Amino acid sequence: MMKRLLKITTKLASSSFIILLCLLAFIILSSRVSGAEPSFFGYQIKAVLSGSMEPSFQTGSIISIKQADDTTTFKKGDIITFQMEDKLITHRIIDVENKSGQVSYNTKGDNNDGPDMWSVPSNDVIGSYTGFTIPYVGYALNVTQSKEASALLLFIPGFLLFSSAVFSIVKAARKLSVEKA
Repeated sequence: MMKRLLKITTKLASSSFIILLCLLAFIILSSRVSGAEPSFFGYQIKAVLSGSMEPSFQTGSIISIKQADDTTTFKKGDIITFQMEDKLITHRIIDVENKSGQVSYNTKGDNNDGPDMWSVPSNDVIGSYTGFTIPYVGYALNVTQSKEASALLLFIPGFLLFSSAVFSIVKAARKLSVEKA
């Protein structure tokens, strides 16, 4: 009985891993084709590249952000991700300014000594931090940004699916040959 339970658990785990790998490959590659950031039901995964928000989240972690429909409704204390020149920054709002209907945010990294030297216009905000983080996975996510890694993400699931099919065919052929003998 224990052997059968172990076999079922192993098959379930390996099948789940293959499905997850295929899903990740699909999300990353479809976003590459469309030119958009990988997004799943309005959520995006971002890699943390600096320690400015420690201890809230560590360098090398991944965080989940919820894409904002209305970027003018954030309040003091919210953690937002925004576009600054060519890079994305995730910092905490320390003050909200509303000048003539134009909302902007003053931000600060939790681990930084002082506030950021800029004000973030609401239209530069991409989304807000959801509270979900996984340490160290961001390092692997950064690797997937290369063309070689994208090709590998196509190859690995295909190879696994092909290997599984060959294994099933060989197993069925052996079963038939044993039955005929």
